[in-house]
Order: sequence, then structure tokens, then C-alpha cells
Amino acid sequence: MGLSRGARTGSYVDLSKEATRPGQTGILDNGDAASDGTFKSKIICTLGPVSRTVEILEEMLRAGMSVARFNFSHGSHEYHQETLDNLRAACANTGIHCGVLLDTKGPEIRTGMLACGGPVMLEAGKEIVLTTDYEFKGSAEKLAVSYPDLAKDVKPGSKILCADGSVTFTVLECDVAKGEVRCRLENSAKLGERKNMNLPGVNVNLPTITEKDRHDLIEWGVKNNVDFIAASFVRKGSDVEYIRSVLGDFANKVSIISKVENMEGLDNYDDIVEKSDGVMVARGDLGMEIRMEQIFLAQKRMIKRCNLAGKPVVTATQMLESMTGAPRPTRAEATDVANAILDGTDAVMLSGETAAGNYAIDAVKCMASICREAEAYVDNVASYHQILEQQPIPMGVEESLASSAVRTAQK
Repeated sequence: MGLSRGARTGSYVDLSKEATRPGQTGILDNGDAASDGTFKSKIICTLGPVSRTVEILEEMLRAGMSVARFNFSHGSHEYHQETLDNLRAACANTGIHCGVLLDTKGPEIRTGMLACGGPVMLEAGKEIVLTTDYEFKGSAEKLAVSYPDLAKDVKPGSKILCADGSVTFTVLECDVAKGEVRCRLENSAKLGERKNMNLPGVNVNLPTITEKDRHDLIEWGVKNNVDFIAASFVRKGSDVEYIRSVLGDFANKVSIISKVENMEGLDNYDDIVEKSDGVMVARGDLGMEIRMEQIFLAQKRMIKRCNLAGKPVVTATQMLESMTGAPRPTRAEATDVANAILDGTDAVMLSGETAAGNYAIDAVKCMASICREAEAYVDNVASYHQILEQQPIPMGVEESLASSAVRTAQK
């Protein structure tokens, strides 16, 4: 199953349609919404504890799930295998096809264990030492970090974010010989064990894929003939080429979706798009690497460049986050999903909403409704011509044939 929305190759919003029935202003005219309730956008759903039984999966398929995401940051091979077996049973029972996506854990930086065994209270203004001795049991005064080159790669004034951005450190001094970094805490927070850490603006010296990733890809992904691999923290085009080499012959059968999650990935974005089968705009970690007010611009430009290259693009993270605990999304979330569709995204993704939320099926239904409504205002003909104008001349044989097919379909 592909992620592409077909002939749609860009974003051109037609808001000129006006309702003509008495009493209508045209503001809520439903454009060209499909009368049969169908829509072209793909919905990727993360499977987890609340969404792995055959019965629930059947409901999610009927609600609009197009691709099932298996998040290998959590769970064993046996756990994921049971979920996949249930998914395939649900597909057989409903007659609805669903793609399978393996999302790698990827290289990451984490804090270490704590001497007290539980969370420690960090106080704003206090100093704290980060050590690269990962065996050290930490405290509120000193924490272990899994990245060996930390003291070499940061410098005084650098910011370090921890626990999804809930803790900010400012670097004061680096001792490369000891492998220690002295920092000031910018805010108060409780910090538990093994929390994720981001180094904004730093090109980290981490492997493309870890040994765990390699094991997951070969021993689970290849054996189960997955449709997609979402490769975490892709930083350059050569990362994608390396992953293909690890997959061997299977690389010709699977689509590699590169997750761009840091500044290095943004700097090498065009190269990544060229080497990948698709791209995921992973707004979670990316939102800690760039300023919050820049996320919208990164999203729009990343989607646009994929549209121009004819590569599928996925928009992910916190799309309907509030529906993990509420039956309806916030107005901002509903608008966020719709704007991603209008930007030109081919697929939208649900994470905790379907993996661990209280309203997994409702989240899929809600996502489908928003996608359907937003698509009514996308002018595919104008979008096609907009993209065509930006293609090199003369076009290649394959592009020319595809372009002719689209023109014929539009007539």
C-alpha cells in the first residue's frame, strides 16, 4: 500500500466557492466533499495496549486507518508479532487492506539511572554536572548522560533540553578530559530515570542505526514483509543508503520513510528527499531542535519540497493529542490537521491517541472527518499546474507519461 494521495501533487486551496441557497453566507459551504464519504489522505495509527485486539482493529479499519504503525521504541518482538497477527486477522475479517509500518527506535541520548531509584527535584538557578560516565548513579547535583562526546560537542552558552523539553540546561563549562559538563538549571522540574535529551544545533556523533534497530529490521521487519520502514533521526542522504544496504534484497520491496528530527536533517533535507521513498515531518523532536515559532515554517517547506519531488510526506506528532483523554479534539488540533492537508501532506499520523488513549476509535473517525472536509477545498487541477510550472524542461520520460495521465484524467 502506498502513502501517496495519487494525482494530488501540491497545495492549492480554493476558498472561492460560495453557497447560493437562501440564508447561507458561503462561509461553511462544503466545497466538493465526496458524496460517498471517501477521502484520499492516508491515516497512520500507532498500535499499542488499547488497540491490539482483533475487535478494536476491525473498528479502526472501518473508521479509516490506512497504515498501522509498530513503534519499536517499546515492546518486544513477541508483543508486536501478536499485534500484527491480530491486525491481519482484522483485515481478513473486514476485507480492508492496511499497510504495516515499522518505526525504528533510532539513535538517541538519554540520562542515566538515579541513586534514589525515583525522580529527583531539580531547582531553577542551581548548578548541575552532566557526566558521560553512564554507570554513575545520578542525583539532583550530578546526572549521567549516554552520549560520550557531550563535553566535546557543546560549549558554554549552549542549551541542552531534557525530558521532551521539560528541563532546560545552560552550559557553563566543559571538561573534555573528565567527560563532564557543568550547567545551570533554567527551570524547576522533577526528573526521572533514562529521560531523552536533545542538543539543539549540534551535529551529534551517533550511528545511523543501532544494533537494536538492525535486529528489529532483519529479525522482525524483513521476516514479516512490512510495507514501510520509518527511519528515526535521519540526518543525511547517506543514512538512507546505509539502511538500504543493511536490508539487502528486501530494500527493493519496502518503502523507507525518513524521519527528519533535527537541524542536521533540515540542512540536508533535499538530499534526504532524493534518497528516500518518503519523508515524515516528525514535529516532536524537531520542535526541540528549532524555535517553537519556526515549526510551522519548517512543516510547510518540508511538505512543499516533497510535493515538488513527487515523494509522499507524513505529518506527525500531537495532531489530536487531547483525544488521549477527551472524546473531542481541541479547536486548534482540528485546525492543525486540516491545515496539514491544505499544506499538501499525503498522510497524517496518530500516536498516543490510538496507542494508549481512551478514545482510539473516535480519534480515527475524527481524523477521517477532518481530512474529508479539508480535501473538499483542495483544487487538484490548479495544484497540478502549479507543480508542473516548477518542473525542469524537458521532463524525463517517466514524468512526461505521468503528467499526460493526469491531464487525461482531468478531462
